[in-house]
Amino acid sequence: MEVLTGGYTLDIPQGAFPLSTDSILLSDFAKLKRNAKVLDLGSGCGTLGLLLCSKDQACHVTGVELEEGAHLAALENIARNNLSLRMESICADLRTIHKELPVNSFDCCLSNPPYFTGGPANQQTPLARRDDCCNLDELCQSASRMLKFGGDFMLVHKPERLAEICGCAIKYQLEPKQLCLIRHRVDGPVTLILLSCRKGGKPGLIWQEQCLFDELGQPTDYYKTLYHL
Repeated sequence: MEVLTGGYTLDIPQGAFPLSTDSILLSDFAKLKRNAKVLDLGSGCGTLGLLLCSKDQACHVTGVELEEGAHLAALENIARNNLSLRMESICADLRTIHKELPVNSFDCCLSNPPYFTGGPANQQTPLARRDDCCNLDELCQSASRMLKFGGDFMLVHKPERLAEICGCAIKYQLEPKQLCLIRHRVDGPVTLILLSCRKGGKPGLIWQEQCLFDELGQPTDYYKTLYHL
């Protein structure tokens, strides 16, 4: 059982994704409008939703998760934390969620998607980490369908796929607006990216870099802020 800020608790079933730096980074990166209506695409057991609810006491988060076991765990996490009025989980395919929820109705879409393609070189990678069931093109299309005009799509991913992500996003009228490059160490390579795209936004990308550990391996101020140390 993980204890989050705000007193919320997160129970992660065996075999599900653990509480990761990726989700914590994305929840910190997400800047939500007042009373934001948020859609979490590929929500697992509700990790990102709980992090957002602890950060913003007025947002409402709808999670979409294909795997039934993770969806059921999310329902348990929601009930245990008394968040049924602010958070929900739907067991569905995010590629067809526009058939179950109103389109153009969310202020923000977020996703911590599988990082690896479903090609032959990655067949030994667990299915939950491959995009067989939802590639980047499908993910961006779904986000664009569900967002209001002016809404934001935010995701965390691997830097080597940045060009592909931007290409797919622009294809569906999601203009890249903010990029954060994450290094684990000052002298190390970029290991993760955080990207925010705006539906119908004008061209204009700003970017920044953040580092988790300094040259001595000690947590940076950014890391301490992420983990409330």
